[in-house]
Amino acid sequence: MSDLLKRITVNPRQCGGRPCIRGMRIRVSDVLDLFAAGLSAEQILEEMPDLEADDLKAAFLYASRKLNHPVLVA
Repeated sequence: MSDLLKRITVNPRQCGGRPCIRGMRIRVSDVLDLFAAGLSAEQILEEMPDLEADDLKAAFLYASRKLNHPVLVA
């Protein structure tokens, strides 16, 4: 799984420092928004031919890891 996360890059000079797919100007949030809009993985890959199936998996894994953090209750 860690190999998938290597597909996600963060560059302060690109896309405002937001996480992108393999250094391209395709943000993780762009991929997630397309899924949320109802597109299938096949449709996204057709719409964005520079992406690979593992890029879509990486976007989900990245989002999952960012959301899965402990919440401290005082």
